[in-house]
Amino acid sequence: MNKLEKARLEVREMDDLAAGNSPVHGMTPLSKLFVTVLYIVTVVSFHKYDITGLFAAVLIPFIGYQIASVPVRTCFRKLRHVLPLVAFVGLLNPLFDKSIQMVIGNVRVSGGVLSMLTLMMKGVFCLMASFLLAATTSIEEICAGLRKLHVPKILTSLLLLTFRYVGLLLSEAADMTEAYSLRAPGQKGVRVEAWGSFLGQLLLRSMDRAEELYNSMLLRGYNGEFYYAKKREYGRYSWPAALITAACTVLMRFVNVPAWISHVIGGF
Repeated sequence: MNKLEKARLEVREMDDLAAGNSPVHGMTPLSKLFVTVLYIVTVVSFHKYDITGLFAAVLIPFIGYQIASVPVRTCFRKLRHVLPLVAFVGLLNPLFDKSIQMVIGNVRVSGGVLSMLTLMMKGVFCLMASFLLAATTSIEEICAGLRKLHVPKILTSLLLLTFRYVGLLLSEAADMTEAYSLRAPGQKGVRVEAWGSFLGQLLLRSMDRAEELYNSMLLRGYNGEFYYAKKREYGRYSWPAALITAACTVLMRFVNVPAWISHVIGGF
């Protein structure tokens, strides 16, 4: 199985995850969007040196993964190409901020190291929350939730079609690569001389398939709205659960949970 085929299967796997049956899947798309956006804004707002307070932020998406029955390792496997970029975003901070902010035993920790670690943690936590939303909500449901927030039709349609056309493009590329390998047995990859014609054919075939896909959507009544997205009965607990999660998120921002737990344990 080549890399394109694996990528196509991974796109389909996201649809399979979103079709699951769990309390998180049963929440309304709008409530999940609200919680995800609030969580990301809250995590980003942490001070660059507040690494202990930020540690508690991982609990919310981690608990969400457990309730949704989505393995955390699936998140890191899917985002394996993005996580290194997020992890290296603050790699140069120790070179610019050398002020000592923390002493652990005999080890002095500079502000640059702390800010680097907090930036990495913020990026990873935000990706975890975003992936949990995508793994428990189909793209149609997400677009339907955005439409309820009066996001313009052109933007929601663009988001929907881009997601669907990525899978279409991967499918066409995988089929063409397989056909090329059958005509050139023993050859590894596509020869440089054939790249131009290969990409041109891929573009033309993808455009034709995309046009057919869009026409079929129009024939089925698509007009930029997402009335067909509601395929499941959403639980009445959606907004109460979302508000409780939001309250925990805000509380986590203003209360240093690890320090509070340490203080309580030390009191005994």
